[in-house]
Amino acid sequence: MSKTYVIADLHGRFDLLQSALERTETSPTGGTVVFMGDYIDRGPASKQVMDRLMAGPQDDRWRWVCLKGNHEDMMVACLRGQADLSWWIGNGGRETLQSFGGSVPIEYLMWADALPQYYADGKRIFVHAGADSTKPMCEQTEAMLLWYRCKRYQDVAHPDGYIVHGHTPFEDGPVILEGRCNLDTGAFLTGSLAVAVFDDDVPGKPERIFTIKA
Repeated sequence: MSKTYVIADLHGRFDLLQSALERTETSPTGGTVVFMGDYIDRGPASKQVMDRLMAGPQDDRWRWVCLKGNHEDMMVACLRGQADLSWWIGNGGRETLQSFGGSVPIEYLMWADALPQYYADGKRIFVHAGADSTKPMCEQTEAMLLWYRCKRYQDVAHPDGYIVHGHTPFEDGPVILEGRCNLDTGAFLTGSLAVAVFDDDVPGKPERIFTIKA
């Protein structure tokens, strides 16, 4: 049985990313790892997180899917002059610039800009912020996929599959509901990262959650 492992909202916590990968890679059969966006800002090591994700898996038994988060969207827009730079700087961009030594090279912006906004495996929809359950995925807006804030107990049932997301942090999370789960535990601040494990043959909720602690 193949597995999918899901990691949300790293926000510059390279230490937690490394520990999560070490834990998942103990599986002898490999699988898929879905990273749910917000790799940068607020935490101390955004460059290191991006470097690791851009390098990809080191074992061909593994497949990685990296999705776009609102912080990648914000960084690209601000550094390309499409939005006021202060917007990004005030939302964690300062720490990202520090990790890069003052400027973000173009190859990082190109990688971040090209990230997909969601991934569907036929049973689940993986997305940074959420999805409108009344619309097919091809009609979702960027604002919904990258920026929407789900209330804690706001459940949804999308016809295309169980929704897996992050973006809205709960320090006592993750929040697991019947139609969706929110995996964001505010890792950059709490030092606690939840990793969800899904059986690719079984629809719905994660079969288990394990927690990485700093």
